[in-house]
Amino acid sequence: MKGTFFHNQRFLCFSIVFMWIKTYAIYKLGFDLQIDSLLEELMLLINPFSFILPLFGIGLLLKENKQRAFLLIANLVLTVILISNTIFYGFYIDFITIPVLFQASNMSDMGSSVKELFNPLFIALFADLVFLLLLARKEKHPQTKAAPRTIKRYYAASCGMILCTLALAEVQQPKLLAHSFDREMLVKSIGLFQFHIYDTISQTVNISAKAFADEDSMTAVKNYAEADYSKPDQSKFGLAKGRNVIFVTLESTQSFVLNEKVNGKEITPFMNDFIKKSYYFDHFYQQTEQGKTSDSEFIVANSLYPSLSGAVFFTKSDHQFHTMYKSLKQHDYYSAVFHANHKTFWNRDVMYDSFGIDRFFDVDDFHVTPGTSTSWGLKDKEFLEQSAGKLKSLPQPFYSSFITLTNHFPFEIDEKDQLIDEFDSSSSLLNRYVTTVRYEDEALKHFIKKLKDEGLYENSMIVFMGDHYGISEAHNEAMAEFLGKNEITPYDNVQLQRVPFIIHIPGITDQKPEIISDAGGQVDVKPTLMHLLGVDTKGDIQFGNDLLSGGRTPFAVLRNGSFITNDFVYTKNTCYSQKTGKVLEDQDACLPYKEKANEELSLSDKVLNGDLLRFSE
Repeated sequence: MKGTFFHNQRFLCFSIVFMWIKTYAIYKLGFDLQIDSLLEELMLLINPFSFILPLFGIGLLLKENKQRAFLLIANLVLTVILISNTIFYGFYIDFITIPVLFQASNMSDMGSSVKELFNPLFIALFADLVFLLLLARKEKHPQTKAAPRTIKRYYAASCGMILCTLALAEVQQPKLLAHSFDREMLVKSIGLFQFHIYDTISQTVNISAKAFADEDSMTAVKNYAEADYSKPDQSKFGLAKGRNVIFVTLESTQSFVLNEKVNGKEITPFMNDFIKKSYYFDHFYQQTEQGKTSDSEFIVANSLYPSLSGAVFFTKSDHQFHTMYKSLKQHDYYSAVFHANHKTFWNRDVMYDSFGIDRFFDVDDFHVTPGTSTSWGLKDKEFLEQSAGKLKSLPQPFYSSFITLTNHFPFEIDEKDQLIDEFDSSSSLLNRYVTTVRYEDEALKHFIKKLKDEGLYENSMIVFMGDHYGISEAHNEAMAEFLGKNEITPYDNVQLQRVPFIIHIPGITDQKPEIISDAGGQVDVKPTLMHLLGVDTKGDIQFGNDLLSGGRTPFAVLRNGSFITNDFVYTKNTCYSQKTGKVLEDQDACLPYKEKANEELSLSDKVLNGDLLRFSE
């Protein structure tokens, strides 16, 4: 019977096998999936079939010419999906979701990034299509639709494969679909194409959440926020009251570059010195998702977690938000954002209105020449210098935000701006990264000098914060070389999500600097800054806490469900010791925090998807 089926449906069989080989090849070569057991490898091997079999089986209902046309088109579409995900994964270490497709307008500014990620091997993925086209031309015998009995048997086998895939996924990760914060786990368990189907259903549910939400939906969120609130440290509350705020977002800057040298030269000499005069948080983690820099802006402004898929700046720009900007406006603060890129990039012009920001200085407000710009916009030195001059025109007190650009993927810099030699490793990206970070650091040094010259330094609170990672897990081999490790473990990958967070209050922190080592994240920035400015956040809908509060539970949860405390790091379904990085024998030690992490992410999602803040006074 098997031989008969293959003889009659040879084109279909070849199409299925080729598509399975390509999918599995991309799993292994295009993605960096962590395989921890033989069961996970088996799931990875068979899960493509649970999608390819039922889809390509539609060809059984068609006559010869239509069947071959359908199979060739299906193969082409799935191949494009594989390549698109591989390119996207190369930078974000993530998979494309439906909301990301609505961010296509950003692609016009990402030419150099896409070129960096394109691999000529993608062309090889079309080799089977050439073979199938030749096979279609060679076989000329007439063919009718498959017999109903054959179709039934085929789809019975397909359903069996689907059930087998789901059963193995449940064994490997119980309630996987109930807490699907980790997209890598979804792809490993149910498959890439199936993930896209799941994502489509999830987005449909999320869209409908707003229509069904009501005031009662806020009850659980309010109760959690009130119970989790930490009182500010009275010795630090209001330390910066009435001061201007100058908040600089450091593009793609991770903490591993701080206090490190390349060829005997410091990568960040200015920040290393600035930390000694500031509050510095050395276990502070980025919590962004697919929105990257825009996500970090959202987290800081709202003390909410970003969307699991897509960027809030695109998907939720019509929602109501109770931002830090709006709260400070009630205390006579004027707000402004400076960013030397187009105002429509990441939909900022629309979202900033929703945030209540008074003024947005975009690229049109700066003097940009070919010699002072990069592919992403104005270079950091010129950007910060011109911005400092514009600050003088703002009403005081003001809350100002600056977003740097030069240290952006793919980390290219003019030779005249290179202040340090490239690192020597197997990754040209990491090698270049240290040069753009060094340039950024120098730009910050000049910026502080300019603030002093403009008379804006003494009466300000100056904050530096990294927005997201710059070097992804795809460069772990080179990162191990940089850090002097044999390998980068999942525990190390979490530690590499640490980004700089530095608060400098002239006349105060330079007299009494402090290093705070409690685990925290970007969601904690809003209450921390608000309390320093003398504004209590009690009663706010927020998931962060004042990092300077003695009553706060040290805790940071990443958007994929991984979390960090002072004692534990949980990631990839494994509980590690925070201090040693070793896997704990008692894996149940992480369970209470895992429940807290899932609850926070779930409640934040309810706020976002349901637009619940419209019901909150």
